[in-house]
Amino acid sequence: MKKLMIRAEDKNRWERRAPVVPVDLASMIRETGGQALVETSDKRFFTQEQYAEAGAASCQGMEDGDVILGVKEIPIEKLLDDKTYVFFSHTIKGQKDNMPLLKRIMDSGSTLIDYEKITDDQGRRLIYFGPYAGHAGAIDILSLMGEYWAAKGIDTPFAAVRRAHQYDSVEAAHKHLADIGRVIEKEGFPEPLCPFTIGILGYGNVSGGAQEIFDCLPVERIAADEINAFVSEGRGNRHTVYLTVFKEQDLVEPTATGAAFDLNEYFTHPERYKSRFERFLPSFTLLVNAVYWEKRYPRFVTWQGLKRLAEAGPEMKLAGIADITCDTNGSIECNVKSTSSDMPAYQADPIAGTVSDGHLGNGIVLLAVDNLPCELPNDSSTFFSNQLRPFLPALIKADYHASLETSGLPPELQRATIVYNGKLTERFSYLKEHLDG
Repeated sequence: MKKLMIRAEDKNRWERRAPVVPVDLASMIRETGGQALVETSDKRFFTQEQYAEAGAASCQGMEDGDVILGVKEIPIEKLLDDKTYVFFSHTIKGQKDNMPLLKRIMDSGSTLIDYEKITDDQGRRLIYFGPYAGHAGAIDILSLMGEYWAAKGIDTPFAAVRRAHQYDSVEAAHKHLADIGRVIEKEGFPEPLCPFTIGILGYGNVSGGAQEIFDCLPVERIAADEINAFVSEGRGNRHTVYLTVFKEQDLVEPTATGAAFDLNEYFTHPERYKSRFERFLPSFTLLVNAVYWEKRYPRFVTWQGLKRLAEAGPEMKLAGIADITCDTNGSIECNVKSTSSDMPAYQADPIAGTVSDGHLGNGIVLLAVDNLPCELPNDSSTFFSNQLRPFLPALIKADYHASLETSGLPPELQRATIVYNGKLTERFSYLKEHLDG
């Protein structure tokens, strides 16, 4: 039986999550009789004492672990030979920045299992932080915008919203935002911000988390095909947040004249589609991007589109974008760099096509933190661990000297195995061209 090890996260000082929380680790130890190690950390939300009470031993470094669990990417210089690594590697799209990491894992003769690809037989993800990225992103954009408008002399109820990491839990944030919602119902928004509209791109787990936060406020949902008329005709009132959730058919349309939208065709042949989202830009105060995106899909917010919006005058309604998905230079083109919780946002100048640090100024505020769930370390780690817990016994009992098919790893983990004993698995053989490139 292999030794399970939880590594200390080192992406930045805000990364306080753990892939397995003490109560779930204790359960695994009781069930299997296996050994667990926890690398010492001075910032992890859960303490070494809590893990010791769960039955785990403390360690320095990863040498004594066989199956090493992390959350974010492991620095290349820390990777050891002949290990099994389980973390979010951010390699499955052939991301250029992480190809050296993938190559090092292959050269080390190790195995890489990526949480993002742990799926059921229908392709649905089983292990994710999604709702908490949505929670944190929604909280943070409201907090940032409250400060942004206050700096312009515009008083809004959002000036009282704290950053996500300043709340003890999502429940605490809900309670505070519900109080702010009552202020909105009573006092309303300043007239220049009305109607106050939020557009959410996507309807999955991330979007759902963001919607939970916004639903603490007095919210009314407006369909995508109705929002432009709703805003242009001056409908709505000062005491309501108007929310629109965009699905694929709202975001794109076929390039062929007269062709009908087909969801399966869009997924399999996205080159046959173009974005139709620019027409909605004038109607929103804030945008929240929660859409999975790859380069083969069209962009939804482009620099050119933002420039046309700004030049249309007299004053642009769109003030902030929370790019929770955070694909730099991706579906939100003005997201040119990811940020951390120290300085979570920068500003995009739609006319010049440039960005500047900070969120107090005249550009569009862009939230681009790429590990938002770390701002809610207790809730997000507990949620994640609860999903991962059933797979822990298989990870330490597997025979990694056998073939992948006969290793004892369940199908869900086999589907997520990118590298097995130093070689790309068949499912991920396409990554070879990115490695060679």
